[in-house]
Amino acid sequence: MKRLLKYFDIYTFGGAVFLTILFLNGCKQPDKTAEEVSKIQIDLDVIRFDREFASASAETIPTLKSKYPYLFPEQFEDSIWIAKLTDTIQVELSDEVDKTFGSFEQEKKDLESLFKHVTYYFPKFVTPKVVTVTSDVGYNNRVILTDTLLLLGLDNYLGTDHHFYKSIQRYIAAGLDKQYLTSDVASAIAKKVLKYPRDRSFIARMVYYGKELYIKDKVLPLTSDAQKIGYTNEEMEWATNNEEQIWRYFVEKELLYSTDAKLDRRFLEPAPFSKFQLELDSESPGRLGRYIGWQMVRAFMEKNNLTLQQLLNLPGDEIFKKSNYKPRK
Repeated sequence: MKRLLKYFDIYTFGGAVFLTILFLNGCKQPDKTAEEVSKIQIDLDVIRFDREFASASAETIPTLKSKYPYLFPEQFEDSIWIAKLTDTIQVELSDEVDKTFGSFEQEKKDLESLFKHVTYYFPKFVTPKVVTVTSDVGYNNRVILTDTLLLLGLDNYLGTDHHFYKSIQRYIAAGLDKQYLTSDVASAIAKKVLKYPRDRSFIARMVYYGKELYIKDKVLPLTSDAQKIGYTNEEMEWATNNEEQIWRYFVEKELLYSTDAKLDRRFLEPAPFSKFQLELDSESPGRLGRYIGWQMVRAFMEKNNLTLQQLLNLPGDEIFKKSNYKPRK
């Protein structure tokens, strides 16, 4: 694997024993957070509207409309929904969702764990009613979260190489897999508790996304880092291996306090790759600015005894300065 560096300028026996003792003692300490989270009781209601609609008929459409008025815009006549019942694409979407998710039991367990963790860290959080739908592959709105309702477009999670996604750009299709569903829900929740910074500097925006990913560290403790940020395992490895060189580039190019909006497109927004304007750009994953912000927030929290809520209220510049962030080599 090429490294960005190409494009930019044993413990002692006693110490080992000491570390072993520390490790063993650590193992004896119960995970108090996990214990407390396990005690939280939530009432998770999952409604499989996608299945109800797939089995509906012209006669039952009025009943569905009465039951789920928020899913039937008033400007559309019943004839639109009746026609959709026999539309070949709609029927195939429903069949493919069934093949991919089945009873949805594992996803329900994952969501229940997520909501328990969110409730632990944010006690005022209200567990939403979950409604699964098909959305004609409307991947930009695959997760819609309101105060009391969570809509999940399951046809946006059929697998990266699914034939429905052939016309979609590869970097977008890469995230259309059910392994990312719970992480996407966590992102939607994080955006509810995070305020986008008024500070227009690159460092402030990096830390903003770093906070979002750190929230995922807390509410998705069993989820891989790759799933949290939406990378493949290979992309995660690339980011980890090149962390020092990425950071060096940001510093040497004096980007940290830049307010150039183009930096969002280059390093923060979803993209097929990050744009260092170097030969190896095509090898890099997108959103590397978010990755660096994440590591910065992690470094800050390791050095400061703060609650998650206290972290969220701190400005990005303060987190950066107090993190003493040093990338892995």
